[in-house]
Amino acid sequence: MKVLSAAAAFLLASTVSAQTLKSAAASKGKYVGTITDPAYINGSDRTYNTIALNEFNYVSAENSMKWDAIEPSNGGFSWNNADTVVNWAQQNNMKIRGHTLVWHSQLPSWVANGSWSKSTLTTVIQNHVRTVMTRYKGKIAQWDVVNEIFDESGGARSSVFSRVFGGLDEFVTIAFNAARAADPSAILCINDYNLDYSGGKATGMVNLVKRLKANGVPIDCIGSQAHLMVGQVSSSFSSTLSSLCSAAGKCAITELDIRAKTPISSSGLSQQQTDYTTAVRACVNLSNCLGVTVWGITDSRSWIPQVFSGEGAALPWDGSYNKKPAYSGIIAGFGGSSGTTQQQTTTRQQTSTTRQQTTTTNGNTGGNCSARWGQCGGQGWSGPTCCSQGTCTFSNGRRQTFASIVVEMTF
Repeated sequence: MKVLSAAAAFLLASTVSAQTLKSAAASKGKYVGTITDPAYINGSDRTYNTIALNEFNYVSAENSMKWDAIEPSNGGFSWNNADTVVNWAQQNNMKIRGHTLVWHSQLPSWVANGSWSKSTLTTVIQNHVRTVMTRYKGKIAQWDVVNEIFDESGGARSSVFSRVFGGLDEFVTIAFNAARAADPSAILCINDYNLDYSGGKATGMVNLVKRLKANGVPIDCIGSQAHLMVGQVSSSFSSTLSSLCSAAGKCAITELDIRAKTPISSSGLSQQQTDYTTAVRACVNLSNCLGVTVWGITDSRSWIPQVFSGEGAALPWDGSYNKKPAYSGIIAGFGGSSGTTQQQTTTRQQTSTTRQQTTTTNGNTGGNCSARWGQCGGQGWSGPTCCSQGTCTFSNGRRQTFASIVVEMTF
């Protein structure tokens, strides 16, 4: 009897069905993306990369292009991690969403705590945007130029940028004008969470974008992150996405995941499948919705469990890389077969029993663990203002999102 190697068995399983997420998306003129970073690309777990390449045609850097990673000191740029992502994507014919240039979180202390005038902070923003985008000119298809600038009411989130400039319009204009000058061919997006239902934040986004575009600010796209909850996808999801597309001219779903109480039940898996279909179909039904990025591949590497206690199971593959019904939900959303996916077993490829560890300059996780950045936010979020080592602190009774250090134990 011939015995297949683990790699051969995985490749055989991957080719049983000719339809992949990216082929289903392409049939509707859309893309489907996921996330990566050097820890994924160079790590010992090769299954993640294999699925990323087989199933997706766009990729976002989870952390490597954020300000703290790429310019940790004033004028001191660190390119290795971002270059790794860009080179890997180009070698594998994947397009890239750059994420993100101007964000209040994962911001180096020299920016966040600087004593700025409008003039000096303008120079800092322009230099950062220009330098990063010029390096990757023609290599990155879309950029999240600014990220998460609204509070839940649709007003300005408090940040060094909104405080110095006295609101949103001026610094958003500065960032987008610098971005357009640096790479005229890139699609320039403004990105936020809780834009998946009609409410103050979605209204604030639409109004800002319309106002700035009327004044010639080159905003091409609104990104709706779409961190959702099983069984709670808003009935206004499609209409709200349509309003975002109309305001900017284009839109995209940029960080899709749909979390559940864990352990997820069989009925929860079925509902999650339906919810993924609903979200993806909302984009497919809009000619100017560019595509959908799923914020990860496997539940074992999702940011959700470390931030939302007792919740997880948010992604299309489970922690052992078995396809969940959510996978079929995405296929169906793109117009493919809507049949229910049984849990399909995949052989996990590892070259070592020890996962590559990564480090970050922000915070000390301590212990035998690898730190990676996550974020708090999304549908149903109840007001954390900071997260550290997987814990969140409630403050001010408002839904807000802040950077967190998410700790993943390495065994």
